[in-house]
Amino acid sequence: MEQNFFLISILLFFAGLFAGWIDAIAGGGGLITLPVLLHAGIPPAMALGTNKFQSSFGSLTSSYQFVRAKKINLKEIIPGIVCTALGALAGTTVARTISSQFLSKIIPLLMLLIVGYMLLAPRLWPTGMQNLSMPKIKSRRPFWLFTIGGVVLGFYDGFFGPGTGNFWAFSLMAFAGLNLVDATAHTKIFNFTSNIVAFFLFAMAGKVLYSMGLVMAIGQIIGSRIGAKMVINRGPKFIRPIFITVVVVLALTLAYRNV
Repeated sequence: MEQNFFLISILLFFAGLFAGWIDAIAGGGGLITLPVLLHAGIPPAMALGTNKFQSSFGSLTSSYQFVRAKKINLKEIIPGIVCTALGALAGTTVARTISSQFLSKIIPLLMLLIVGYMLLAPRLWPTGMQNLSMPKIKSRRPFWLFTIGGVVLGFYDGFFGPGTGNFWAFSLMAFAGLNLVDATAHTKIFNFTSNIVAFFLFAMAGKVLYSMGLVMAIGQIIGSRIGAKMVINRGPKFIRPIFITVVVVLALTLAYRNV
């Protein structure tokens, strides 16, 4: 029994490590961690709560790295943080009573449309390395973006989850004028907000397995730290293929599950 728990712990650690690395670079880490938790024999509701618990460590770690590198302008995104928290609160609450199957049917199509737009919009992919100046929101409509985006994506993350980081990054590039590196950085703040809110609600319902979650959290912290540093040092040329690959794999995986 102890040997079996040890092997499962090793699997969970490396799953958290890889997911943290992927999530810091392109999002989609939940596509790795949630199936691993389910494969370990954890009931679905408990797996969802445990996944939010461990992913909070990864999103917090990568957020800290991006703040240190001056890639996040916290003052400009406070409305988005508040609205994301409110959306996550509502989404996690609704998730207890309503099936998320109908959402999973449209997510693959939306994500593939995002990839197509990215491939056809080279302005989203600057070629130079990014400097350490504080990014500025270039859109004249940041309040509407953060209000609507925060509520909708926060709700979605609390209710369903996969692809939230990808949607945030795309929205920040397309509607706020941020480049890929800065959009990726800001995404982590919103991810952490919705993750921590959802975690607290699952914890209050007794749906978090802390022993396994902590093992994954250690891997998340290490992977997120490595991934965030690679984004900062290597810039958009490094992120672009990983970002698109993650979005395509996530969309195809969700589509396969529906079939």
